[in-house]
Amino acid sequence: MATEIESRTHSQAARQALFPNGLPFVRPSVPDPEDVATDVRRILSTGILTNGPYVRELEERAAEYLGVRSCVAVASCTAGLTLVLRAADLSGDVIVPSFTFAATAHAVAWNGLRPIFADVDPRTLTLSAAAVEHAIGVHTSGVLATHVYGTPCDVGGLETVAAEHGLSLFFDAAHAFGSEHGGTRVGGFGAAEVFSLSPTKVLVAGEGGIIATNDDELAERCRVGRDYGNPGDYDCQFVGLNARMSEFHAAIALRSLVGLDERIERRIALVARYRSALSAVPGIGFPVVPAGDRSTFKDFTIRVAPLAFGTDAPGLAAALAEEGIDTRRYYAPPVHRMRAYREIVGRNGHLPATDAASAQVLTLPLWIDMTEEQVVKVAEAVAATHARANGGP
Repeated sequence: MATEIESRTHSQAARQALFPNGLPFVRPSVPDPEDVATDVRRILSTGILTNGPYVRELEERAAEYLGVRSCVAVASCTAGLTLVLRAADLSGDVIVPSFTFAATAHAVAWNGLRPIFADVDPRTLTLSAAAVEHAIGVHTSGVLATHVYGTPCDVGGLETVAAEHGLSLFFDAAHAFGSEHGGTRVGGFGAAEVFSLSPTKVLVAGEGGIIATNDDELAERCRVGRDYGNPGDYDCQFVGLNARMSEFHAAIALRSLVGLDERIERRIALVARYRSALSAVPGIGFPVVPAGDRSTFKDFTIRVAPLAFGTDAPGLAAALAEEGIDTRRYYAPPVHRMRAYREIVGRNGHLPATDAASAQVLTLPLWIDMTEEQVVKVAEAVAATHARANGGP
């Protein structure tokens, strides 16, 4: 079936694609270059290029926005995840989703801990509290869940399971700066949450991450840990990292904070337009954002049911590529199917909801300067692919 679609799409080469110049998958939301240039000149004039006053201001403003006691700025979300797990002094096994970016599991493995993969809720594609409970073993010390695409996890369910079993709970909030769960901003749940500020995120620093926590001791250990574990006297307290954020990245992030909520609302509006335009296409479904929650929609991902749609997600991706539309498959393969983790999957390699989702997902272009016309044209390309797959023109 997919081969037939591919041959038909190749036969369209003679006609012009819907987006002859290409429609990119993402375009970063960057601050005004002149404002950033002013900050850069000021930073260079001080001679303080890393972990200085801009970083301090970013930490303070992020903590205020998120409603938490402490924020610690770091070089990347991956470094932040690695630090919080090290600072928490965990041992043995940490339960993680497989339907996530590899960095979630990498942070566990770099700490010498074993990632134990648990399944997701098939509706939301976030870590299932019931699956976590099933995965707990005698060596389990923590849980690291992901707010996938910016959709908040089942925080209450995960907190209940973690508390009942004496486990530390952390959240990979890479996608979720500005997300809300039950009217509360993501950032203060669990022992710590870690955000990404890379170019594809809603809050952009170029590169960077933010650890958010209400645990003062954990925050201090993360501050020490981002500087090799050195408290200032070069007598390292523990094995840390060079995970300091530069002043330049902090300056960009501070500028990016301006208008953040408006940008998130714009993404939500574009997603609503996508959903409306795609709702009548057979075989196209959407992950659920629970009622009362707000997703940042760092990504807009659809599910493609091959029998109803007429081809699978890779087939649809190929057809859209013929129209100049760039896509991704978040997340395929899931982490437990990656070569890096085949030897350490452990006892929980059977993840039916994860495997089913991974086979069906396709992530469509989304950025705040997209027009509704572009969204509708992408949806029309999806609908046209379905029609051709089922014998239409």
